[in-house]
Amino acid sequence: MQLQLVRNATLKLRYAGMTFLIDPDFGERFSRRSFTGRAPNPMVPLPSPVEEIVAGVDLVIVSHLHADHFDDVAKASLPKDVPLICQPGNELAIRSSGFGSVTPLEAPLRLGTIVIEPQPAQHGTGSVVETMGPVMGFSLQAAGEPTLYWCGDSVLYPPLAAAVAAADPDVIVTHSGGALWDGTLIIMDAQQTVDLARAAPRATVVATHLEALDHCTVSRDALRDHAAKAGIGPDRLRIPLDGEVVTIG
Repeated sequence: MQLQLVRNATLKLRYAGMTFLIDPDFGERFSRRSFTGRAPNPMVPLPSPVEEIVAGVDLVIVSHLHADHFDDVAKASLPKDVPLICQPGNELAIRSSGFGSVTPLEAPLRLGTIVIEPQPAQHGTGSVVETMGPVMGFSLQAAGEPTLYWCGDSVLYPPLAAAVAAADPDVIVTHSGGALWDGTLIIMDAQQTVDLARAAPRATVVATHLEALDHCTVSRDALRDHAAKAGIGPDRLRIPLDGEVVTIG
């Protein structure tokens, strides 16, 4: 398994002979509004040209329709015939952008030798959940590959913790930037990332969604330091840079 962090939540994943593109956001640096007044978003550029990022992609996964997970530049740049998987309820909006092969992930789905399964996610707590709207996580399994659990834009809450325990994954991808909305945490922060790593001691955790949006509060260095103080080192917690490729298994 090769996982390349593009930027923020955008990943390019090579898994069991397929290349997945997850939550594509290709907007130029500072091309969208600020959430907090700190800086326009995204705050960092893409590490490579869009044409290079989309090259060879077999399937796109869109977890939800927030601009930092599926933006207008991605909609315009991706081939309209590329197969696309989304959470139930988003398929009509995606098809309206011209994509012809859109499948809502309502139950485990087989893609050749790969099984992709929807997993629970919650984009915050309290009333903010309704404001953020529904989101999804997913897991991937294939013979001869590490089992991957992708948490998505979610806080660590009981259904996610239970699903991770049931899946017993080899690799967990977290969104660990500690983003806030109206003062409420809407994705994992450093402590929740550490708590999840402790709850899944067999897994390698790959932390993403860092340093690209102005409402995130956790930097890579802060996460690394917090984890080290908790006894979780770089062998358990990988924090890739934009453009970096992580190979596991």
